[in-house]
Amino acid sequence: MNRQVTKTAQLTGASLGTFDYVIVGAGSAGCTLANRLTANPAVRVCLLEAGGADKNPMIHAPVGFAFMGDKARENWSFDTVPQRHLNNRTGYQPRGRVLGGSSSINAMIYIRGFQSDYDNWAALGAEGWGYADVLPYFIRTENNERGEDAYHGTGGPLNVADLRSKNPLCEAFLEAARQLQMPMVEDFNGPALATPTGEGFGFYQVTQKDGKRCSAAKAYLEPVRTRQNLCVITHAHAEKILFEDGAAKGIQFRRGRETQTVFADGEVILSAGAFQSPHLLQLSGIGPGAHLRDQHIDVRVDNPAVGNHLQDHLDYCLLRTSASPDAVGLTWPMVKRALPSLLAYRRGGNGPFTSNLAEVGGFLKTDPGEAIPDVQLHFLPALVDDHGRKKHFGGGFSCHACVLRPKSEGTVRLASPDPHTAPAIDPNFLSDGDDLTRLVKAARQVERLFEAPALKTLSTGQLYLPESAEDDAIIADIRARADTIYHPVGTCRMGPAGNSVTDPSLRVRGVDRLRVVDASVMPALISGNTNAPTIMIAEKAADLIAAQSAQSRAA
Repeated sequence: MNRQVTKTAQLTGASLGTFDYVIVGAGSAGCTLANRLTANPAVRVCLLEAGGADKNPMIHAPVGFAFMGDKARENWSFDTVPQRHLNNRTGYQPRGRVLGGSSSINAMIYIRGFQSDYDNWAALGAEGWGYADVLPYFIRTENNERGEDAYHGTGGPLNVADLRSKNPLCEAFLEAARQLQMPMVEDFNGPALATPTGEGFGFYQVTQKDGKRCSAAKAYLEPVRTRQNLCVITHAHAEKILFEDGAAKGIQFRRGRETQTVFADGEVILSAGAFQSPHLLQLSGIGPGAHLRDQHIDVRVDNPAVGNHLQDHLDYCLLRTSASPDAVGLTWPMVKRALPSLLAYRRGGNGPFTSNLAEVGGFLKTDPGEAIPDVQLHFLPALVDDHGRKKHFGGGFSCHACVLRPKSEGTVRLASPDPHTAPAIDPNFLSDGDDLTRLVKAARQVERLFEAPALKTLSTGQLYLPESAEDDAIIADIRARADTIYHPVGTCRMGPAGNSVTDPSLRVRGVDRLRVVDASVMPALISGNTNAPTIMIAEKAADLIAAQSAQSRAA
């Protein structure tokens, strides 16, 4: 029987039957797992996704990323609890609610992080997750258009490409960096970031193919949708994990007005992300016992680590106005070029519509004594303010800075025992003063770049901060405007028994046949964008699952 989401007649009734694996979440990890596990025709997989199909053209045109951050139907549009170190503001947390998950609404930047990030994972107790262990999986994911070498692969599902059309303002940013004697980097995922220094600036590679977004859904799910052993169900909101004799047995979910169930003979796998995987565990009685009892949920496994150790990159953006005709925004030059740009995109996958806006950036040290860079920059040839939700007439450019390895940690908790109530997300940004100190230093570095001749001549003014702002003014502006750059991790972190949610095989401690495979298992936040590492985690997890399944059959 062909189990496809489009075959809705097959998806009626209280129970959808039994599969070998039930995966919750068709995001970066879930799509990858569904592809790799069903490569074995004897393995039956059901993939549940709360959102719908990735049909919105804004998903596929890279520049559409700028319009996906503000209450789109493909976006969960979560809010945080008030952040006490950010003037008690409520932060915004966009997350993908569509096939492909956040890889369908992100900026498509392909970054792996530093070698030391993964060696640190191993040192924290994630045995088998050091750099030498994970590099082969990064290589396996890739079809890098630059070709194959010791750090890159070809023939993999995920297409990694250079930008087809580069904005001249981004070239000006790099020239400003050169004028300040800052090093250039050709490959952010090659030797430069595998070495101890890793500092430099350049154009980011992107997950695009033929000038269009290459999400996890396009890369991993679309090519295998006709497999007879794969059932993809959209608009399926998971409500709780079902158990039998101490083992995960299935998932209860709501689809429309109907409550349905699906069962697993093998394992239930949560790939719902750093917010919703711990949320679903807690709804199912796995988490901090006192908190679950306060929410009138029976405690199955009392594990205080569930929903703890939330880490995220806090983003601070400095903005300059500009009369440059290359500044993307509500300007007459852009209006005049809109139709020709659209035609160039539709005819050949070229032109400004292929831009991810965050085309260029780099890694730098806030102090020469740092062993490796502690800050990342993303430069955009546009005034992108408050996740793109605050609009500005006229043109400009902006540079986003984040501290790569923040010391602040937060939590994800239940706001209600109702599974359709969003989780209580508390990143606890800037709770460790070191993060603020480094972010102020990062802002100073951005100011230096803006004052370099290549950019200074293009600037007509700045927003929010006065000229020659003192540190106190920068700190006040950080507290007034800083927010996430969309890299939450760690809430189901793997590691040794006693302070982790999952073991190094990503199995949930305290129950059988339950695994978490997504960014929530990271023992610590990596130094960069998190989409590529999340796909890597799922690639490695697929091998772990297959190997352990083979061992079970042989026993």
